[in-house]
Amino acid sequence: MDLPVVPPVKPMLARAVDEIPAGLVYEPKWDGFRALVFRDGDEVEITSRTTKSMTRYFPELLPHLRAALPPRCVLDGEIVVAGAGGLDFEALQQRVHPAASRVARLAAETPVSFVAFDLLANGDTALLDQPFTRRRADLVALLGDPDARVHLAPATEDPDLARQWFDQFEGAGLDGIVAKAPDSRYEPDRRVMFKIKHVRTADCVVAGYRPHKSGPDAVGSLLLGLHPDPDATAPGAAGGGLAAVGVSSAFPMARRRELARELAELVIPIEDHPWAPGASGKTRTPWDAGESRWAAGRDLLFVPLRPVLVVEVRYDHMEGPRFRHTTQFVRFRTDRDPASCTFAQLGRPAPIDLAQVLR
Repeated sequence: MDLPVVPPVKPMLARAVDEIPAGLVYEPKWDGFRALVFRDGDEVEITSRTTKSMTRYFPELLPHLRAALPPRCVLDGEIVVAGAGGLDFEALQQRVHPAASRVARLAAETPVSFVAFDLLANGDTALLDQPFTRRRADLVALLGDPDARVHLAPATEDPDLARQWFDQFEGAGLDGIVAKAPDSRYEPDRRVMFKIKHVRTADCVVAGYRPHKSGPDAVGSLLLGLHPDPDATAPGAAGGGLAAVGVSSAFPMARRRELARELAELVIPIEDHPWAPGASGKTRTPWDAGESRWAAGRDLLFVPLRPVLVVEVRYDHMEGPRFRHTTQFVRFRTDRDPASCTFAQLGRPAPIDLAQVLR
């Protein structure tokens, strides 16, 4: 490629803060795959946050990028799947598959879109050293006539509107808010932006643990479960039994070994556990995940525990019936009855049409 900015380039990153800072430019935080798009004539390359090529996984996006972008440019943005209920990260994950036949089928079934929010180069001009306000203005001019699957991310300098977006856009599957200094240059692989994400707590049943990679005498991650909510509409949240909803894993090494000793008295045979293989019925269990393409060969076996211990964890949001990311341990709740740990405690945002975010 003959561009003023060529791959490999790592995207600029953000660090987490608790509140929306004042005096910045604000954008919605998308829940997809971070991607840099390089176009030089008919040649288009899409690279990931780690600079790996993702072009082959999204063939349906390439003609849309060629139609919407100028002949030579480099953009930063997010690849997303827009589902009926908003952004669908689980469907997006399935798009990364080694089989060409599967890639082609999913390109038709769950086509992706690209949301652009920064401009690294335009024509012969590199914009990395230009202030964000200049890059944003050029990006707006560049995408003045966006394609059906290539969108310009909304942005505002109004912190009140940003707070409104923070509250409302979660209903379309968005993560929160990203804030950028108007005069900031583009700094690859550095955390110079800010991200503000939703944080909530939930009380979950500790149903087991996976041993740490160092050996069986230490806990790697706690497996969390929730009991059904008869009034829930989310898949897996109603009916069945104790459902697997995620893990909590950030512990110092000494604490991991202490936990293994403390939990030893709760270990039970797998056949006596609600998640015994073949006995899940309609309930989501750890076995349902299968082998992860992101960690091929990972041992999915776990140490089953009598489901009587309750833990409070922090989480950002749910993806269907499970936590979207690894939760953060807060404390054990000896005062909570495990039967009371149901999906009913989880707040779910009011749904909003994704078109209202993108328009």
